[in-house]
Amino acid sequence: MSETIDLMKRHTSVRRFKDEPIPEADVRSMIDAGRAASSWKNFQSYSVIVVRSQEKKEALFQLVPQEAIRQASVFLLFVGDLNRAHKGVELHTDAFYPQGTENLLISSVDAALAGQNTLLAAESLGYGGVIIGLVRYASKEIAQLFRLPDYTYPVFGIALGKPAQQHAVKPRLPYEAVVFEEEYREQNAAVIETYDRVQADYAGERAKESWSQRLAAQFGQEPHPASQENLKDKKLG
Repeated sequence: MSETIDLMKRHTSVRRFKDEPIPEADVRSMIDAGRAASSWKNFQSYSVIVVRSQEKKEALFQLVPQEAIRQASVFLLFVGDLNRAHKGVELHTDAFYPQGTENLLISSVDAALAGQNTLLAAESLGYGGVIIGLVRYASKEIAQLFRLPDYTYPVFGIALGKPAQQHAVKPRLPYEAVVFEEEYREQNAAVIETYDRVQADYAGERAKESWSQRLAAQFGQEPHPASQENLKDKKLG
């Protein structure tokens, strides 16, 4: 197994960090590695806001009460960004149509690819981190805090630092439940029930609910309105 594959397969989320700064050179190296990710038509439809000050992290924590945000040496906010696209389009035409599912996927996928690359780069340098998607639940307030202009929206953040904890690698679904040859193969609930037991064994006493119960909590109710409301505010909805 190559060193890269080994690193990727050893990934765990880190939510507690030592009180140690990340040198600027390392931050830049991580983000540059992230920016090398694939991008739809090379549009690079995302931006990254680097948060180092404790004051800004505390303000963000008030909106998204995740302790990893306050403890992080650096917090990176990944932003879906069609603001640059707007300026580029204006060089050639007055028409601009950033709304719709396809354009939302373009900017969100671009941000996600860059974010995963960035986190892997951080881990290769001995740091740890966790991706925080809950920033979307405070989209409007975060847009105000970080002065996001029209045609931009928060996608997720990454809290980074020197790990102060280490968990075992979380078990994934079985390969055969996710990867299919030639065509999709729909499965029954037995796959879910089996994985519930695997997750329960992994979590032990930390388990408060099953994996399928978390699915129900997420997808068994109306979606959180914050992102959609902010997209409308930013002329993307």
